[in-house]
Amino acid sequence: MSQILLGCAASAALHKACDLASKLTQAGHRVRAVLTPRAAQLISPQLFEALTGEPASVDEFEAGRRSAMDHIELGKWAQVVLIAPASADLIARLALGLGSDLLGTAVLATAPGTRKFLCPAMNPHMLVQPPIQRHLAQLAADGWTVVEPGEGHMACGDGGKGRLPEPAEIVALLKRALA
Repeated sequence: MSQILLGCAASAALHKACDLASKLTQAGHRVRAVLTPRAAQLISPQLFEALTGEPASVDEFEAGRRSAMDHIELGKWAQVVLIAPASADLIARLALGLGSDLLGTAVLATAPGTRKFLCPAMNPHMLVQPPIQRHLAQLAADGWTVVEPGEGHMACGDGGKGRLPEPAEIVALLKRALA
């Protein structure tokens, strides 16, 4: 099975990332979660550690850091990068190659050829904005697999396309893609 770096952005869909981490672990993958600082304000990284049995991180400079260059270690460790949920902000930063946090620098430190999957999750009006569409197109051109968001009721009350796919769907997609 694969070593999966699970990147999580702040989103109302973040609770699904916990279930996703659990399902990936149950499927035999090793999963290390890296949360953006804003995501860590919503859900503790320790929950991901409990669900996966692997370290979870937010900040390379936090007190419990493992090495002087956690981003390099994570980049070398990852066989697969899965960003779920991917917020508008994180999508833009990844498309531009910005390393403004541990997740961004870890993704930049992955080896060429590392499989990368991105699961956008945001309000339907945000998803269709031209800058977001340009960034998603750029990421696809850069070799990322952009997973189509689902449709339905959103946490904000709106409906439409922008929902994070269900964790079981993402696990099945990874299984097919990595076979």
